[in-house]
Amino acid sequence: MKIKELRVERGLTKVQLAKELGVNKRTILRWEQDMMCMSLKYAVRLAKFFEISLDELVEAIQ
Repeated sequence: MKIKELRVERGLTKVQLAKELGVNKRTILRWEQDMMCMSLKYAVRLAKFFEISLDELVEAIQ
């Protein structure tokens, strides 16, 4: 499952997710479109937010 699918499944907009993670909407868009690599700091935040392991997150974004 991709980041966008995780976000949409929970009924979140890019703006809402960005606010939760402390990034801007453009960053979320770039992550979803594989245009930008995510730092470990944000990978941990994203995994915690979606209540998944880092392993599951890595699988989701590959």
